[in-house]
Amino acid sequence: MFLKAGALSLALLLASRLLGLARESAQAAAFGTSGMADVVVLMLALPDWLASVLASGALAYVLVPAWAGQSRVQIAAAQRRLGLALLAGGSLLALLLALGRQPLAAWLAAGVPSTLLASAAQGLAWSALALPAALLAALWSTRLQHERDFTGMYAANLVVNGALIAAIAWTVARIPAADTVPWLGAALACAMLLRLAWLRWRMRAAAVGPDAPSAGGEPSLPGPSVWLWAALSAGLPLTLPFAARSIASQSGEGSLATFNYAWKLVELPLVLAIQLVAALALPGIARAVAGGDAAGGRTAARSAFALAWALACGAAAALVVGAPAIADLLFGWGRMETSALVRVAEWGAIGAWGLPAQAVIAVSLAALAARGRMRAPVLAYGVALALLLSCGVRGGVDGGRLMVVLNLLQYAVAIVAIGALGAGARSWLPWRSMGISLGCLLLAAGAAALSLPSDPGLWAGLALATAAGVTVVSVTWWGSAELRGALAR
Repeated sequence: MFLKAGALSLALLLASRLLGLARESAQAAAFGTSGMADVVVLMLALPDWLASVLASGALAYVLVPAWAGQSRVQIAAAQRRLGLALLAGGSLLALLLALGRQPLAAWLAAGVPSTLLASAAQGLAWSALALPAALLAALWSTRLQHERDFTGMYAANLVVNGALIAAIAWTVARIPAADTVPWLGAALACAMLLRLAWLRWRMRAAAVGPDAPSAGGEPSLPGPSVWLWAALSAGLPLTLPFAARSIASQSGEGSLATFNYAWKLVELPLVLAIQLVAALALPGIARAVAGGDAAGGRTAARSAFALAWALACGAAAALVVGAPAIADLLFGWGRMETSALVRVAEWGAIGAWGLPAQAVIAVSLAALAARGRMRAPVLAYGVALALLLSCGVRGGVDGGRLMVVLNLLQYAVAIVAIGALGAGARSWLPWRSMGISLGCLLLAAGAAALSLPSDPGLWAGLALATAAGVTVVSVTWWGSAELRGALAR
């Protein structure tokens, strides 16, 4: 079921994420882990991060189900209203960001040296300028998701990242260092406009075709409480690593960029495998819940848990075994310092241990969304964020320690999410399959710690990482009927 249904989505999402990684690699090659790297990472990532936290997930959770029974005329009317609201709200937030750019820069990138604080503040001004376009792009991407135009939806990110990679290469080669931020800021604004142009073109193409049946009248949208819980459930998980990155910046110049690159090692399998499985599982679980089919919901959930957990353990094994080689491949270019690359690998390997917890969270949230029971994990994420921020206030700013804290918080949220599923949650979890995957992960980590050289080399390290990940998934497939079923249907 998952393999067949997700092939096209996975291919498009993979291309989008790989180009995003190429952008991060270009930043690492151009700026290393200098103070300017901190400035550039913050400036280029902030608009889309804010759009994701404030709008993207909430729009998908709320609008895709709401638009399912509406006509194109109603959808277009709702889209116009929401577009104007997002532009107005985004413009107001952009103004606040621009006005408060000096203290915000010192807070979000505390490790930036005083000589670069003006550049960091200038970067935040450019981020603020790009924010309304990022929010509008989130709405238009949701419309393409409703139209099932995944090519247009994922290719939009290819447009942004391709433009930014070209801009980084041009700036480093031809622009004086003092003018880096204005040039990249202007490139960011242009990239956002190019994405809007692409999305607009794809929406016009996707809107051609038979209309959906509808009773007519004004489009109806859920109330504020639905939007609030949807925004919190989508935004809080994204806020944890962002907050940790800002806390890590307190360690000094370049720490923000170093933590950012380390988290990218964890984020790639999280988005490409774990969250994709949860997204593909949601329709089947929702249909079973809506139809009162308890057995069908249990089967769909067990398959999703088995696949997401196996992929999480496989990815964790690959990172634990081959993090130095993977970090070298992705970020060991240009001006990246060797010592910083070692920290990226170490912090990424620590963060990998949180992937199984995030697999449980992703599938649990899909099941809870289908049953309308999101409050418990949302509150758990809120508590986790408060604890993380208190860790920063108390001085826990080392990137490795922050990865450990993130892992512990993720496992706590996973426990809450499982509990929120109800008394029958135990039957939804494929304990045998999960035990096999976890056992293979622990064996791979133990073997790596006892027998592998500290630096086996790039290609040998990549081969070992691949072997570790494939072995975990393969052994689980051999011993797990749930995993075989998830991949066969």
